[in-house]
Amino acid sequence: MSDTAHVYVAATLDTKGTEARFVCDLLRQQGRSVQLVDTGCLGTPQIAADIPSEQVYQAAGTTRNAMQQLADRGTAITHAARGLTRLARQWHAAGQLQGLLGLGGSAGTTIGCAAMRSLPLGVPKVMLSTLASGQVRPYVGGKDILMLNSVVDISGINRISRVVLTEAAGALSGMLSAREIQRVAEQTGDGAAADERPLVAASMFGVTTPCVQAAQAILERAGYEVLVFHATGNGGEAMESLIDDGLISGVLDITTTELADELVGGVLTAGPDRLTAAGRQGVPQVISVGGLDMVNFGPVDSVPSEFSDRKIYEHNPTVTLMRTTVDENERLGQQIALKAAQATGPTRILLPTQGVSAIDHSGQPFDDPSARQALFDAVQKHAADGQVQIVDQHINDEAFATLAANTLLELMSATSNASA
Repeated sequence: MSDTAHVYVAATLDTKGTEARFVCDLLRQQGRSVQLVDTGCLGTPQIAADIPSEQVYQAAGTTRNAMQQLADRGTAITHAARGLTRLARQWHAAGQLQGLLGLGGSAGTTIGCAAMRSLPLGVPKVMLSTLASGQVRPYVGGKDILMLNSVVDISGINRISRVVLTEAAGALSGMLSAREIQRVAEQTGDGAAADERPLVAASMFGVTTPCVQAAQAILERAGYEVLVFHATGNGGEAMESLIDDGLISGVLDITTTELADELVGGVLTAGPDRLTAAGRQGVPQVISVGGLDMVNFGPVDSVPSEFSDRKIYEHNPTVTLMRTTVDENERLGQQIALKAAQATGPTRILLPTQGVSAIDHSGQPFDDPSARQALFDAVQKHAADGQVQIVDQHINDEAFATLAANTLLELMSATSNASA
């Protein structure tokens, strides 16, 4: 970390100047070096910034004056988010950024969280927001962002805002202190040493848990640390993000169910870029089709009426599963194969013929040989040569888990030997 590293506080100073200054003062009282960043443009700043908004908009390829002349709030927010993101990356790369704190309503939250999502895991990130008590996944994504509910609007210093502004400053400062304590402990040998084992990322759902846990045990015995991600949309996003950050040595993508939610309109989608990071980064990966028999919804009455004729399974009072069709499985198989075919690293696709989840098995609610066959046929039709392996087992069979783990170990070993 550079000797000139700072905590950066980002806010639209034409509307949140007083509150931003209050937070900066608190951080400085705690011994932090602070840089205040102005991300506003449509009004006159209430206070001076260390990083004026002109610099933010220049980083986005435009100017503050151009944004003022356009007088379009949405466009200004988009460019401010882009500019702050680029600056945050530059500051971090130069060792100048210790942490990032944002405060605001919808605009400030959009701008601040965009920059926070661009920063690696472990960099302290706190967003004090009027939106923090609602659906925050679009803002947090797969990153370790702390969202703090402002309770009242961020408009003036009062008996409520004073409390939460102080909490925000204290939270960021506490994160920094915890990192400093851990760093000293590691250097002196008084704390737990950092785990230096190479990392493997694995995707899991309740319906594929036996497979992933068995494979995890094999990988850990081989000397790897396994990070298991719950395939709930956010889990897939987090996994893809860590792969893109260069932290992952291999990927055991057993559970690709999030692709079904993205295709059909379920609630656990990880977005269209799911299953692309490992291929893009050249990371060895073993892919399977766990959970592609299902699309996820909330309570049974939340299932859209257009699906009234579909096979429905009430997993519990808050989770309802819908069986994917032959056509949907064909499209999913094509998606998986085409994404795998574009991979720049070693890739293997394992297809378990006896079922892809705990409830896709002989005698189980989602057992559908025709849908499975459509999925497998599409994968084989569109995959690159040598990528697909048909396995006459169920996905949760111990033999399948062993094959998946050993295959990934072989791919990682070959990659390591090639680069040695």
